[in-house]
Amino acid sequence: MAKAKKTVAKRAAAREAAGRAGDRIVASNRRARHDYDILDTFECGIVLQGSEVKSLRDGKAQLADSYARVDDGELWLFGVHIPPWQFATGFGAHDPSRKRKLLVHRKQIDELIGQTQQQPLTLIPLSLYFKDGKAKVQLALARGRKLHDKRHAIAERDAARDMARAARNGERWA
Repeated sequence: MAKAKKTVAKRAAAREAAGRAGDRIVASNRRARHDYDILDTFECGIVLQGSEVKSLRDGKAQLADSYARVDDGELWLFGVHIPPWQFATGFGAHDPSRKRKLLVHRKQIDELIGQTQQQPLTLIPLSLYFKDGKAKVQLALARGRKLHDKRHAIAERDAARDMARAARNGERWA
């Protein structure tokens, strides 16, 4: 009897691990962390057509030069390129660079409107991924960096990396 309980527990753990493995990043905007100071991030859903979902599951999407904006009280994603699925033709095909609606709560949209109108902030998508079988976008509220700010951030990152390397080497020889 105890052996059966262990087997059931192992199967449940394997199913849970497989579910987490299903959550995968389709596209990420690595340049955004270099060009912007990220102030806040949040997750939102995205409205897609069937062929877009198929194309995303194939891992094809580009977030470069994309942004989000509030229009008429709704949050829209601009500049994301999702190429047409190779087997979608005619009626099933979609426009690769169309604007896409983002799904967030009304309260969050109102907060974003207030923050982007009061300060020079922008909404940048950081990554596009699947979570529990649904497409999600990680959106960041960000402030643009100037060239000297970018250089300063690179210098800080290099200094932190050198200190961590020195600490690791010091522990090895101690």
